[in-house]
Amino acid sequence: MHPQRKDLHNELHARPSLYFNEPAHVFHLAFLGSHLECSTLLERCCSIPLDPHAAQGITQLDGHPLKWERHAEFFTLTLVVDSTNDDPFWTSLPEVLAKKVEAHRSQLINAVQIVVRGEAGLDLARYGFKDPCGSCVGDGDALVWSDFRLSEDGSNRLLFINRRLNAYRQGRMIRRLLEIETYRMMASLSLTTAKTLSAQLNVFDKTLVTLSERNANTNSGDAKALLTDISSLSAQVVSSTAKNRHRFSATQAYAQLVFERLGELRESHVGDCQRLGMFIERRFKPTVRYCAATEKRLEHLAKSVANLGDLLQARVQVEMEEQNSEILKSLNARADAQIKIQRAVEGLSIIAITYYLLNLLKLVYSGMHLLGADITPREATLAMTPLALAILALILIRIKKAKEH
Repeated sequence: MHPQRKDLHNELHARPSLYFNEPAHVFHLAFLGSHLECSTLLERCCSIPLDPHAAQGITQLDGHPLKWERHAEFFTLTLVVDSTNDDPFWTSLPEVLAKKVEAHRSQLINAVQIVVRGEAGLDLARYGFKDPCGSCVGDGDALVWSDFRLSEDGSNRLLFINRRLNAYRQGRMIRRLLEIETYRMMASLSLTTAKTLSAQLNVFDKTLVTLSERNANTNSGDAKALLTDISSLSAQVVSSTAKNRHRFSATQAYAQLVFERLGELRESHVGDCQRLGMFIERRFKPTVRYCAATEKRLEHLAKSVANLGDLLQARVQVEMEEQNSEILKSLNARADAQIKIQRAVEGLSIIAITYYLLNLLKLVYSGMHLLGADITPREATLAMTPLALAILALILIRIKKAKEH
């Protein structure tokens, strides 16, 4: 058997729901934090040892079922407290749980209280909702009401009226409602980041426009300074992208889960009230779209800065090629001048050599005449001419070989 066979198969049972009958109060808390912080809180809540690698579990807290779940960047606690129809409609978090989580209050990202009741004797006005939204869920087998306003203790309150759901279906339906609220809050974490980043992007856009205009000015000679400014802007954009990529990706993932869970509710209208799913979508989608637009804007800015850098490099490359071409032309002109000078020097050298050679032959002729040789000037000239020509030819051949070498 493959070593991961059991673990992979058991992923089908990784997120079970709490099953219970009405009437009951359901308290759901979600905290931002790592697995270590989750383990610290669970050690306070549970009297039995827990598997540190487990993703979820169901235990007991003061005789009530308590479910805990670990996620990538948050963890949740769900406590179900049985009640009677005569109990108060809304109650505060049970003291036994409130004391356990007090140290983690600053990390509380979501708190939901769901009152589960039967349909008999329903009086919606007694629950204190202001302009509530309501939906039939599960093809009309249950009703859900909420005004999505936070209570004094910071909880979002929902009323769940069970019509024809058994304990299993009711547990799964309430789980969907809790996940919608938790994932919605986790997705909304990017909103503040997106607003802060939008202000930075406005500055980046203005800087990019200025740099583009400087790059378009072909007469400007500050290519090095321009390249430095573009590199600085690119570094800032890349830094912002690296810091916020994970948060924006998480927003998209959480938002997709919210919309999937809303679809699983199988809602229908209750009278003329607005459906819960419609209320959430109309007010939650702008947040998701704003975050997605900010992320896309950041990506486009990064591409624009990269393109501007490429354009500047191309421009600098062309200018360098033009400078190299001018340098080559100057070198060719200098080489032509040197060749002309060299030819002039060669001509003058040949003239000088010829002059000295003739004087040397003249001295030879004078010496022979003093020795008594009877040679006329015409005979001497005829005799020395081949020798002079041979010497000149030898000199020219040596010069040609030296040039070829």
